[in-house]
Amino acid sequence: MLAPLIAATLLAAAPATPLEVVKAGNADVQKAANTPGATVEQLATVVEKFVDFEELAKRALGKSWDTLTPAQRKDFTETMKGVLRASYAQKAIGQANANVTYGKETIKGDEATVNTTIKVKSDQVPVDYRLYKAGKGGWRIYDIVTDEVSLVETYAGQFRKLLADKGFDGLLSTLKAKRAQLEKSAATTKASDVGGTSATSAGATDVKPPAGQQAPAGKK
Repeated sequence: MLAPLIAATLLAAAPATPLEVVKAGNADVQKAANTPGATVEQLATVVEKFVDFEELAKRALGKSWDTLTPAQRKDFTETMKGVLRASYAQKAIGQANANVTYGKETIKGDEATVNTTIKVKSDQVPVDYRLYKAGKGGWRIYDIVTDEVSLVETYAGQFRKLLADKGFDGLLSTLKAKRAQLEKSAATTKASDVGGTSATSAGATDVKPPAGQQAPAGKK
């Protein structure tokens, strides 16, 4: 009697695998998006439980991260987190009507990839989730690759352009303006208002680089 109880306790305490994290995240997003009266802000809170926006932002900035002061890192991280959180949640609402097929889970050390296919109406889109092991926090998603377009790499390209043209202060100013715009919209937008969003569109938002560079859509 005691042995099965111990085994059950250990099983319950075992950290979720990357595949389980992605499945649970998709299920939570769909549930939240289908809740009557749900807002984008409420959905953002759900998404934040399994997507590490801070890690995504840091990886997108790349080597430039090492040149920043602690204060600049904090300011950039909080600002970009706000941009990603609001944008990602609003576009992820389209997932409420998506059919997700799960494929292979690949783990290499502290990095993992989970392959899925998202089907909305007649569209089928390959979507890969990249995760990293965040210590005791378990596996966390930090990148989404849709049709071989990486969310991290998309932002990285935008950041390089803005850094070259305006420097770090210009990049931060652009991101802060975008964050304010997105959070204002998210605070009043209900899931039902944007329910027609394609599931393949959730992800990057155009931070409007000076040259008008467009951000390929990522996905969640």
